Amino acid sequence: MAFPKWTSATAILALAVPGATAMGKKTMNQPSPVPVELKAEGAHDVALEPRASGAWEIRTTGGDPYVLTKPFPGPVEASRYPVLAFEYFCPSGLDSFQIFLGPVFSEKRSVEAGKLGVAEGWIKHSVDLGRSPAWTGKIPLLRLDFGRRAGRTLRIRNIVLRTYNARELELAASRAEREAAKARLNAELTRYLAADFPCRVTRVGVGPDDLTVHWDLGGRPAHSAVLCEVPIWQNVTETRKFIFETPLPDGESSMTLPRFSDAGGTRHDRLLSAWVLVEKTGAPRRQLLSHAHYADDDAIRGARNLPAPRPRSKKGLGGFDPARCENGADAGELGIGFATVNVVLSFMRPGPAKDTIPFEYCGRTYHAARPMIERYDRIARFCAERNIVVSAIILIPKPRGFAGNLGRYFTHPEYDEHGIFAMPNLTGAEAVNYYAAALQFLAERYSREDGRFGRIHYWIMHNEVDAGWVWTNAGRQPLRNYLNTYHKSMRIGHLVARQYDRNARAFISLTHHWTQTEDPRFYLPKDMLELLSRWSAAEGDFEWGIAYHPYPQSLWDPRSWEDKKVDFTFNTPLITFKNIEVLDAWVRQPFMKFRGTELRKVHLSEQGPNSPDYSEKSLRDQAACMAYAWKKIEVLDTIEAFQYHNWIDNRHEGGLRLGLRKFPGKEFNCARKPIWYVYKALDTPAEDAACEFAKKVIGIRDWSEVRHTGPIR
Repeated sequence: MAFPKWTSATAILALAVPGATAMGKKTMNQPSPVPVELKAEGAHDVALEPRASGAWEIRTTGGDPYVLTKPFPGPVEASRYPVLAFEYFCPSGLDSFQIFLGPVFSEKRSVEAGKLGVAEGWIKHSVDLGRSPAWTGKIPLLRLDFGRRAGRTLRIRNIVLRTYNARELELAASRAEREAAKARLNAELTRYLAADFPCRVTRVGVGPDDLTVHWDLGGRPAHSAVLCEVPIWQNVTETRKFIFETPLPDGESSMTLPRFSDAGGTRHDRLLSAWVLVEKTGAPRRQLLSHAHYADDDAIRGARNLPAPRPRSKKGLGGFDPARCENGADAGELGIGFATVNVVLSFMRPGPAKDTIPFEYCGRTYHAARPMIERYDRIARFCAERNIVVSAIILIPKPRGFAGNLGRYFTHPEYDEHGIFAMPNLTGAEAVNYYAAALQFLAERYSREDGRFGRIHYWIMHNEVDAGWVWTNAGRQPLRNYLNTYHKSMRIGHLVARQYDRNARAFISLTHHWTQTEDPRFYLPKDMLELLSRWSAAEGDFEWGIAYHPYPQSLWDPRSWEDKKVDFTFNTPLITFKNIEVLDAWVRQPFMKFRGTELRKVHLSEQGPNSPDYSEKSLRDQAACMAYAWKKIEVLDTIEAFQYHNWIDNRHEGGLRLGLRKFPGKEFNCARKPIWYVYKALDTPAEDAACEFAKKVIGIRDWSEVRHTGPIR
């Protein structure tokens, strides 16, 4: 939300809510939101249809699509309602969104609201109308203009005009200070990652009770440097007063220290700390002599002797829970080898209760909700009994998704309410301990040698972090600042899991947008992978993997072989089924490999072609796309898993029908679609016969025609 640079916190309040004079106090006479209702009459270049739960589906049919609202019961006073808020679902995004003030519509009486970004789930969106000089006087009705292109589909619901909420006021009041701090951190991180330091911390090994730090001073005398601890809640670029530092002994190149420490006033596990060499000088801002270095994941002593995963097939199911359909019989019939499970950290509880499980972390007792954990137990045991490899997708809800006040410890402090999920809060010792405690509880429980509760093999850290504004929200952040937090979250998940399972690893989750996105608040997967690779190498490389989502170009259209925004270069706008070979080539580059030698694991952890409806053609195209995708990925040995999303059509996915089965309920009863039978046959002797029909649909004679074997430029 933007305000003039000169606007003070008090002035912001006065502008937003008449009569408000102080932050933190309950404002008086706040008007209730005014519902905004659309009407079919007067719509232009759109097909407008009502849908369930009060939603409208808007399909643009020309270059000037707009919809009128019903007149408000009484004229709206613009100054009292400066925000237009709604929820929308639009996998393609819109190139623009404009609000016209009625009853006579003109450009002078309109507000340009920028793009409506890609929304592959229902997300909240708000437009700050109060900043526009056009938003004045009494407003009897509105006209909403949905871009300038035909062929776009959007669903919208819960449209209201309202005043600024408390969170918007809070963020606005501190905006200038926060933006300056972000710019400073971004500049420091840029210099830090590019620096060629004279010294190195070469290795950090961790045991049950101690850790050993090794270093190389590059010829400098030992008395010129000190070894410092950087806890994960601090940024090495901003820290010159460290919570722990010690001189280097003459003639030595390593030092052993206690693993657990009370330095800084909070007991913490140094497994999660980084170690850095710093100039020994009395200057107020001492110079770094090395990059920071975290624990090496192959130097954690005492990990349990669990067997390496040996999946029976690349095939998998996403968001798996056998309770969703026929007690999970599809797991056997479809022959899946992988499953993803959404694990939401709202299972944490603020204190003991009759339905909680107590557990210890760093000398403190924490509590988990037994019903939620027992559900995860049931899923993990089901998969373990059938040799299905499980990847947990770790999700952080918005603050109100936690019991009590735990949201303030778990949810990123700059989380914006428009996000569906959040980045974790890693800004303080207590917050880090809560997060690490939750992950350690899961890792210990699901990495037992007796397999009592089943097993989690891999850890996908959050969801589609390039679309973080929606799926892993930390507010608006420069890329380096955002990835600084995300990289730390990956480190925590990876190192905590490696204590118990030497085969565990963390994965970064990414959409199919490679070098292009419709939403300026999103990041680019190619940039993120390049930066993560550099960051990981600088601070002690670890075996992270890639969880990619190569949906077709349009989530609505299953005919991915017709995708236009793809090519076979490393600068392709998107990576979809059509050019999945680009991802295979990308991970083979030396800089992308773990320590320059080992290929990183790639899981296609969420994707599936849509059936626009249940007509014969739509179902045939959907099934053909599955055959097409499989015939391309089955020959790519970098791709270890294909977790199909969604197992069953979901009425909460904005009208998409991605499932192998139809909607649940009496009307469709989870009936199997043609794609179900294709998926069952894949990776079996029946595969070629089951996929034969798709050649005619795609327009080929042989599957070799769809596989790219030329160079990737």
